[in-house]
Amino acid sequence: MAAVGIVGAGRAGLGLGLALARVGHQVRLHARHPRPVPAPLALTVGELPPWLSQVEVILLAVPDDAIADVACGLAAAGLVKPGQTVLHLSGALGRDVLAPLAPSGAALGSLHPLQSLSDPATAPQRLSGAVAAVEGDERAVVVATALARGLGMEPVTIPAASKPTYHAAAVFAANFLVTLAATSQRLFVRAGLPPDGATRALVALMQGTLDNVRAAGPAAALTGPVARGDVDTIRKHLAALDGADAELYRALSRAALAVSDLDPERRRAIADVLG
Repeated sequence: MAAVGIVGAGRAGLGLGLALARVGHQVRLHARHPRPVPAPLALTVGELPPWLSQVEVILLAVPDDAIADVACGLAAAGLVKPGQTVLHLSGALGRDVLAPLAPSGAALGSLHPLQSLSDPATAPQRLSGAVAAVEGDERAVVVATALARGLGMEPVTIPAASKPTYHAAAVFAANFLVTLAATSQRLFVRAGLPPDGATRALVALMQGTLDNVRAAGPAAALTGPVARGDVDTIRKHLAALDGADAELYRALSRAALAVSDLDPERRRAIADVLG
């Protein structure tokens, strides 16, 4: 198993660290400031990791906007060597953001787990079976692919130019799903459900919908007034909503209309109501 050093002790860094340690990797973890970390991880603190010469793979688990600065800092220190691999975890950026490290001769690329890691303790289980987007030079792709497979993930090579589209798709599937859940909960409560009951209701509904998507695909899983062509129901919904909620309803209903298989007449009628 490779020795892996992780720069960044946020949720992604901690989650990956736990997952890698569980499958037998020697994991080093570094952050600029002290913070508690779960066993068996141990944290080093400071400007530069003291273990850089001791690891084969360096993972930059820092925010996208910080990757270039960290790469510049590592390059200026001259501690990254030709036999090492440096991977960042951004879903939107390619290996070019690591360009300051190119003179080191290290393999450069990215490894993006396509999974929500809101709780690092559950990361080992959640990563298993998830897709991992890998990108970079040939050596980096080989290393990233091996790491992903070792965690039970399904590695998929994504060209750097396609990563913004890939990551936008991830935002729709994860971040916007949470946003929709928050909107749904608020409207359920407005309708009279208690907050805890609203959460249970929306989770059951969303889980059932995701099960349908998994079984039959998005188009076949679409239900509701747009799928049925219920123009009057859509009018009632819009009358009950206001402001940003009505705007979001219109935008998502237009997107649902594009997925639906309605006949042209009903499609036009719904488009007219949505404006």
